[in-house]
Amino acid sequence: MLDDPRTVRITGDDIAAVFRRADDVDAETGPDAHRRDGPVPEAYVWCNLTSGNGTRALWLLLLPFMVVNLAHWMRPATRGSRRTVRLYGLLVRLAALTLTVLLVAAACEVALDLAAWQCAGTRACADRHSWLGFVSPTVSDGGWWSSPGRRLALASFVPAALTGLLWYLSRRTWSDYESQQPLARSPEPETDGGPTALGRPGFWYGRRLVARLRAAHTAAGLVTVAAAVGSAAARHDRRPGGPAVLNTLGLLLEAALVACAVAVVWVVCRRGRSEHRLDRELDERFVRRLPLVALLLLVLALLYAGWERPGWRSSGRLPGDATFGAITLVQGLLVVLLAVVAHVLHRSRPDRRAVLRGLGGPAVAMLACALGGVMSGGVSQRVSDWLDGTGTSIDGPPVLLTWQASVIPPLIVVLLVLFGWLAHRAWQLARAEREAVAREYPDETQDRARTRRIAYARAMAALTDRGPRVVAVTAGVTLLLGAGALVGALTTDETPSEAARGAYPVVHGAAETAEALGSWLIGLGFILFVTWGRRAYKDAAARRTIGILWDVGTFWPRAAHPFAPPCYAERAVPDLTWRIATWTRATGGRLVISGHSQGSVLAAAAAWQLAPSTRRRVALLTYGSPLERLYGRWFPAHFGPAALGSLHQEVDCWRNLYRLTDPIGGPVHLPGDRDTGVDHAPLPDPLAYGRTDLHPLPAPILGHSDYQADPAFAEERHQLLARLRPDLPAPRDEPEPPAG
Repeated sequence: MLDDPRTVRITGDDIAAVFRRADDVDAETGPDAHRRDGPVPEAYVWCNLTSGNGTRALWLLLLPFMVVNLAHWMRPATRGSRRTVRLYGLLVRLAALTLTVLLVAAACEVALDLAAWQCAGTRACADRHSWLGFVSPTVSDGGWWSSPGRRLALASFVPAALTGLLWYLSRRTWSDYESQQPLARSPEPETDGGPTALGRPGFWYGRRLVARLRAAHTAAGLVTVAAAVGSAAARHDRRPGGPAVLNTLGLLLEAALVACAVAVVWVVCRRGRSEHRLDRELDERFVRRLPLVALLLLVLALLYAGWERPGWRSSGRLPGDATFGAITLVQGLLVVLLAVVAHVLHRSRPDRRAVLRGLGGPAVAMLACALGGVMSGGVSQRVSDWLDGTGTSIDGPPVLLTWQASVIPPLIVVLLVLFGWLAHRAWQLARAEREAVAREYPDETQDRARTRRIAYARAMAALTDRGPRVVAVTAGVTLLLGAGALVGALTTDETPSEAARGAYPVVHGAAETAEALGSWLIGLGFILFVTWGRRAYKDAAARRTIGILWDVGTFWPRAAHPFAPPCYAERAVPDLTWRIATWTRATGGRLVISGHSQGSVLAAAAAWQLAPSTRRRVALLTYGSPLERLYGRWFPAHFGPAALGSLHQEVDCWRNLYRLTDPIGGPVHLPGDRDTGVDHAPLPDPLAYGRTDLHPLPAPILGHSDYQADPAFAEERHQLLARLRPDLPAPRDEPEPPAG
């Protein structure tokens, strides 16, 4: 970044820091400072926040949580609909809560149902797995742990430990990444009329909400485990002739679990983020007491289930079908309601550039639920196949999970058709771009292969703008197929192949094929997922590739799901604002914030956090920037036309560079009829069509990389620095706002 092998860290730590060239360490205070001509370059390096050590690979397990958290920030821009905005956030938080319950329920399905209840209770399965011998009634000859309730109590430590691990990771990562306090600023009036919430004093400090949601989700996980253990024992005690005392205790336990679940939902629904001020308080009642109450209920459930019950034998499945069916139904209803609310918000302030007419958030929430279902079902299917070698000794996972696996092949067929359409569209675009490339180089000797490569690069880059269609089709088809799987499982209580046994041979064959192929695809996906994570854990290059996913996914604070990967911007944005504010205050100088790709998004976020007087001393140079192409379209409430237009008016000046071959960066498209002067004309790529004196070898197609290699970059930076040199900022259309 500094184009010099000798660099020095001047502030920061091993995670994120500011570097300078060794010759520029004392540029402001050295003996030659007054004779220095030219800028002092600095580099803020934050890559370790997203792709540092190998533990980042484990964040893949939290992918559904990250995706549903993104849906919270995809709210459409609106005008004055505060209650509707809060309802949108509430629905996303509830959907996020169902994902936590789904993950813990899947762990309960594996540990409690498949291993402790079915396999340990079946001699043929227990004989194949000697580690289950001491809990098997037949292998251990009626040992103390062989009672069904005690087996469940022992196995419950697996999902309980998973819940505790998620709580620990959320608390630990918050301390490492998100505990940096922003600059102290005066509170802003609590209105919805501002261009973006990213400029509010407390936007990048969400400690209060994250702590409260962490307590609620932890309690939800523990209550799920307690319900899985206690419900089996309570169902046995409710049988005619069962012990009256245990039956009464079971009813009291279930009532307490329902009350705790209601408290969890109430805490999640209570309030959203506090952004208008820097909120350092904590809701101690919820943060500490709610998880402890849930843990106490779990202990009571273990004691209740472990009580001696002569004659109790495990058979069939645990009542998991109802649990997974209820989760699927609630998730579908929440997504539909979220779509209705998003449509209402979009209609109040239509934005033609917003993806899916404001329905991007509900579509992404649907994908998060589907991803959570596939991951949960995949683990259950693989463990069931591993435990049940013959396929006949145990009943296997709930029927609904088999139905959900069976709808994966139809979904893949739809996606293949969609990708075929995209390939055809790319071919059409490439043909059209060939003529454009030929017109741009009229004096060059045309090379068909060279022209095709340039045109193909432009066509592939343009496919980014068709990404919303892929998301819309995938989310819509997933919702319909998921609803069909739920109806099929609840009405038949059989697997698809068994339910279609009396139908036409074609239907029966299709059902058998879909079921077998779906199970195989889930297994393959699970293996690829584990392999990818293992490779990323060991290989830094693979970890950097996954880090691209975290660049966008973990930019936003954890407003919906506390177990999502940590938000690196809650460390990076305060770092940048502190550095900019302290440097300008100490030197009285002005600076150009130069940001590439995701760095341009951080630059804009940092500029919004500055005091107005400091913001006027700053110029922006963005290149390969997704500010409008991705963030402006997918997050219109925060990076929409009004927000970017306001940023242009509040900084001293702003220039944006992009290429037609760049699949990520693009123009800013500021609103207004007149030319705002922000977007530079598309940079030529490659820099030379054929061989020239300056480029005797073929120039590469750079796409999203190496913008600094283009002469336009140095020229634009020089012009911005020249504009910043005068003691007073250049005149603007609007007066400078007062300092905050």
